[in-house]
Amino acid sequence: MHVHLVFVTKYRREVFTKDILDDLRGIFSSVCADFEAELVAFDGEDDHVHLLVNYPPKVAVSALVNSLKGVSSRMIRKKNYPSIRKKLWGGALWSPSYFAGRCGGAPIEIIRQYIEQQQAPPWPPKGRLRCPGYPSPV
Repeated sequence: MHVHLVFVTKYRREVFTKDILDDLRGIFSSVCADFEAELVAFDGEDDHVHLLVNYPPKVAVSALVNSLKGVSSRMIRKKNYPSIRKKLWGGALWSPSYFAGRCGGAPIEIIRQYIEQQQAPPWPPKGRLRCPGYPSPV
């Protein structure tokens, strides 16, 4: 079974560099192996990561996520990266929430491409947000 996971940094801080993302890939692969799972795809941006994991039915996704986030947080913080040390405090790397979407309907190759091509536009967008059907604020 495949699951698409998204983890966001605490306070949505932009702390990830290429080196940190490379370290996370190795950490996530190792944790997946402990669960007899496979990290199929991984990519990320400054403030979040996407994982595509193939896992056996006996594994609870919540247990896998708990281990992925816990181990990666401890190991990345132990490396004492300046970008993380400056912007995050209190021992947490990840927000307590996560996204998990089971990938039963879409072909795995499509999901893999989606994860590998993540390049989100800057948020929030420049200027005011407009909602169709609502008057402009005065």
